[in-house]
Amino acid sequence: MQPETLTRPELTAADRCDRCGAGAKVRAVLPSGGELLFCGHHARAHADKLRETGVSLQTGS
Repeated sequence: MQPETLTRPELTAADRCDRCGAGAKVRAVLPSGGELLFCGHHARAHADKLRETGVSLQTGS
């Protein structure tokens, strides 16, 4: 039996950065299953720390 894979919807123009409200470009998937959305600026600013804590970063198309 294979584990199910959950897919998250693509980011759209309606998705906003949780930090500043700009258009979201990156989804940060937390180990607990939650998520945060970031604009490019905030994703770059926090990427190293997020990865250290086990967060998976997914870029929008």
